[in-house]
Amino acid sequence: MALEFLKPLSDSVVSCALASAKGAIGHSLKLHTNAGLPDLTGVQLAIIGILENRRDLTALEQVGDFEEVRLKFYDLYPGNWTTNVADLGNIQAGETVEDTYFLVNKITSHCLINGIIPLFLGGSQDLMYPIYRGFDEHFEMINVVNVDSRFDLGDIDAPITSRSYMGKMVANKPYNLFNYSNLGYQTYLNSQDEIELLERMFFEAVRLGTLDEDIALAEPLMRDADLVGIDMTAVKSGDIAFAKANPNGLNGRQICTLSRYAGISDRTKVFGLFEVPQEMGHTTAQLVAEVLWYFIEGFNLRTNEYPVTVNDSFIKYRVPVQNEVLTFLKSTKTGRFWIELPFVSLVQNKLKQNALLPCSKMEYELACDQILPDRWLKARQKNEL
Repeated sequence: MALEFLKPLSDSVVSCALASAKGAIGHSLKLHTNAGLPDLTGVQLAIIGILENRRDLTALEQVGDFEEVRLKFYDLYPGNWTTNVADLGNIQAGETVEDTYFLVNKITSHCLINGIIPLFLGGSQDLMYPIYRGFDEHFEMINVVNVDSRFDLGDIDAPITSRSYMGKMVANKPYNLFNYSNLGYQTYLNSQDEIELLERMFFEAVRLGTLDEDIALAEPLMRDADLVGIDMTAVKSGDIAFAKANPNGLNGRQICTLSRYAGISDRTKVFGLFEVPQEMGHTTAQLVAEVLWYFIEGFNLRTNEYPVTVNDSFIKYRVPVQNEVLTFLKSTKTGRFWIELPFVSLVQNKLKQNALLPCSKMEYELACDQILPDRWLKARQKNEL
């Protein structure tokens, strides 16, 4: 079994978990100790560290073991949770990076088969690639959301790095990437070639400034994501303390909100935090722990609305726009909106079951003002390829 290759938590970390305050998270976790893996029956979420960053060209030393993050996380108090969470320790860096990739791939696949959502702590963000490949045997097409100031497309023909892994997802067989969405990009950190390529492929990108105006615009994209990755360097230096942080970026509250959206998404199956710094201070460790907390909080608020089954719990709105009649669905349970994609063939089409596209209330209101939603247009253009 792939999980047998995980390195257990150190005795000191286990002791700190058990010594945490009464009612704190540390007391409720199932832990991978030197005595062996815990019984995973009923476990829904599993924290797994990945101690690999050799493909990060800016890294000065090997990534640490995330003990500081774990200790901060163990000391937090759970919400009104019913979720069973395990901490399964770490994936050690292999003799080669490819060895690490192989194990990450197998562990991702194992979690998908067993209905466990892995919460990965990385490591350089090129680890998104073997995680993505872990879906190959189980899902024909998936959607990826990346919270990052950069697109990380890079040179498709060059070796993979933490700045070029997305290009490999796009270019390498099997072609399982249906949609890629970036949240929080900053224009001056991305070449115009990459920005134009994203447009030509009908992928989606939301600028940092747009999220500053309304962070809720990210929720429909998260609702449609199978794999979510967060690059912690997308957080501004004032809210996280490490050398690679930028002066501009998402603040601590925003990154936690995005993590919560990912957790709420009924579709998200894998979640990862990457570029977690080696020089871990109190502020950084506390923020990473809180980001984990918010994902689990969101998971406990899932409403099982995916895949969407249209029934009496949805209100249908038909909106004439230009030469189209758009059909919106609103959930009476959550108030969330979806838009129908009538041009999608359910027999032969990459979208398959995704004939309903998550959208925001604002997109419904724009349609009422005779403006076709951008996400709807991109989905139609992509379908026509």
